[in-house]
Amino acid sequence: MLRVLAVDDERPALEELIYLLREDPRIGEVTGAGDASSALRDLSRMLVEGERLDAVFLDIRMPGLDGLDFTRLLTGFAAPPLVVFVTAHDDCAVTAYELGALDYLLKPVRPERLAEAVRRVVEAVRRSDTPGEDGEGRGADDEMIPVELGGRTRLVSRRAVTHVEAQGDYVRLHTADGGYLVRMPLSALTKRWEAAGFIRIHRSTLVASAHITEVRFDGGRAAVQIGEELLPVSRRHTREVRDLLIRKFHHSPPEEREAPGGRLG
Repeated sequence: MLRVLAVDDERPALEELIYLLREDPRIGEVTGAGDASSALRDLSRMLVEGERLDAVFLDIRMPGLDGLDFTRLLTGFAAPPLVVFVTAHDDCAVTAYELGALDYLLKPVRPERLAEAVRRVVEAVRRSDTPGEDGEGRGADDEMIPVELGGRTRLVSRRAVTHVEAQGDYVRLHTADGGYLVRMPLSALTKRWEAAGFIRIHRSTLVASAHITEVRFDGGRAAVQIGEELLPVSRRHTREVRDLLIRKFHHSPPEEREAPGGRLG
């Protein structure tokens, strides 16, 4: 069962959050802190004493050390807990996402929405505790992205995303099942998903290299095939795509290799 810490400088909000968390059968222990500085001291003590903390549910706007600064400080810990923001402010979601927050909940918190956040924590903890072939945890193998659909939240796997298109202040995540709008700049998503094999092919397009089935070059222009779609590559990003083709062509089995411009295997 999970062990979590709730942090909020407003006492009624903190008590309500603790109550809701304790009602979830997947959580075994909930402790509270009235500010981020106290939470940081509690976390340091727990780690020194060898105690486990799975996640921190915290507010953003707090006097002194705020929630975002607290999250930045977590990078200095060897095994930092997961972070779920619970806030009345919707203008910090992009920054929170860039800092690695697992979820972002708006007050007043709906019990069913909090339950989904807890589920994400459970899945993330399970993945990190499950050794892969190299003996390491697999927590970084995938990521679940919450998308709002008709007042309900659906979790979309990053592995299912074939490509991403910028649409104003939003991005559209394309999967085999359809597209999902998420309020976030493409630049933030590019930085976060680069290590997972996503590459920028255009100022408005990010693609998953694992889903590229073909790269075409014609008169200095390039395009990549993703499923049934042929996506243009801007001149600025052509060299990066060409290097990707060369790497995949070089490392693919002989029976899968074809001339540049053909399928990548």
